[in-house]
Amino acid sequence: MQTMENFVVSARKYRPKGFEEVVGQEHITTTLTNAINNNQLAQALLFCGPRGVGKTTCARIVARMINEFENTENQTLNIFELDAASNNSVEDIRNLIDQVRYPPQQGKYKVYIIDEVHMLSNQAFNAFLKTLEEPPPYAIFILATTEKHKVIPTILSRCQIYDFNRIKVSDMASYLKKIAGSEGISTEDDALHLIAQKSDGALRDALSMFDLMVTFSNDNSINYKAVIDNLHILDYEYYFSITGHLLQKEVSAVLLLFDEILQKGFDGHNFIVGLTEHFRNLMVSKEPATVQLMDIPDNTRQRYSEQSANTSLSFLLTAMNITSQCDINYKASKNQRLLVELTLMKIAHISDAVKLAIALDGQGELKKKVN
Repeated sequence: MQTMENFVVSARKYRPKGFEEVVGQEHITTTLTNAINNNQLAQALLFCGPRGVGKTTCARIVARMINEFENTENQTLNIFELDAASNNSVEDIRNLIDQVRYPPQQGKYKVYIIDEVHMLSNQAFNAFLKTLEEPPPYAIFILATTEKHKVIPTILSRCQIYDFNRIKVSDMASYLKKIAGSEGISTEDDALHLIAQKSDGALRDALSMFDLMVTFSNDNSINYKAVIDNLHILDYEYYFSITGHLLQKEVSAVLLLFDEILQKGFDGHNFIVGLTEHFRNLMVSKEPATVQLMDIPDNTRQRYSEQSANTSLSFLLTAMNITSQCDINYKASKNQRLLVELTLMKIAHISDAVKLAIALDGQGELKKKVN
């Protein structure tokens, strides 16, 4: 059993040591590898993308590769990291520029990684411009940011820009399964998919949730129900059940299920957003070509296909329009529960509304003919 002293979170324990281990950023790793191998690496790089997708990790790998170090421990004197969120003044940049003047004590290059570079003040940016434009031959600057649009154009024009992607749910689930195998943890594919979806494209967040689920487990396993309970995620089953009742116009059953969801502590707004997503998934399930737009496990995909076959496209389009209006009006509503309940009742009676519209339209045509 691990003690507190030797426990290392998965995000650190499994931080990639080389580009081949980086998940979901092949376009970045291939380009950087070719640039290094062909000695065409720019001296100023800008890594842009969401949090937790590997920007700092790739920066450290670049530092190791260009200095030809076998491991990260050897490069501590060659890599300098600055967090611009808390070191964003002119003085901080001047201190960094002073360090740049001295060549590396070992290896070929000194690598300066500036994280959250968009947080630098305008004065700090301006102080940095000259050094960034004409750095000494042994200096490499890697700037990382989650908000590229906040970096001033004069900095952008001096950098080679790399845009990192959000990591796909399937890629993250596969990576979590690999780690679980290394740690001797049994897992359910649905559970790992759910963790990956909840992380919103950030692998670091997925690894943190993975660690949390391992901590919750008493038998070294991660299952779907445990993930739903402990990460407070609304089960797919609710959306399938509610949609089934809506199609049958069973308003009472729908309202009771919505009450059960609220009693479990879920937010009405999140429920409506999730229901809209459910209708969208049913819509894309209607065509084999668009099924791949759903990033969900195969067994759940099969359930969507089955329910989609019993649901008309006109129903889904109208239902999504109604739920989208509820989403827009939710925050401004004084009685949010009633707003959601009215939304559900409208959806349940979509077919009646369509029949009424057709009947009224028919009466209007009849009056025109009579006149």
